[in-house]
Amino acid sequence: MILTTDSKFKRAFKRLVKKNPQLQDKILATLEMLSSDPFTPSLKSHKLMGTLEGLWACSVAYDCRIVFTFKQDPETGQDLIVLVDIGSHDEVY
Repeated sequence: MILTTDSKFKRAFKRLVKKNPQLQDKILATLEMLSSDPFTPSLKSHKLMGTLEGLWACSVAYDCRIVFTFKQDPETGQDLIVLVDIGSHDEVY
């Protein structure tokens, strides 16, 4: 699947990597796994409920989550994973 980001994710990613540079490689590896198979068991992908219903989250590290959703590109029909947010459990939920 193709990964795409929204502006909120980009800002959150930059802020997170600035605070925790050691997380960058782990995040990039997680994004690679996410694009090849979003349901790889080690990602612990799960549906979200409540105000974030319709979105999914996966685990990067103990206290780092990526929030994403599935969409289809209207022009090409390709399946997309739209990265919505990244941060600690308390920041993204």
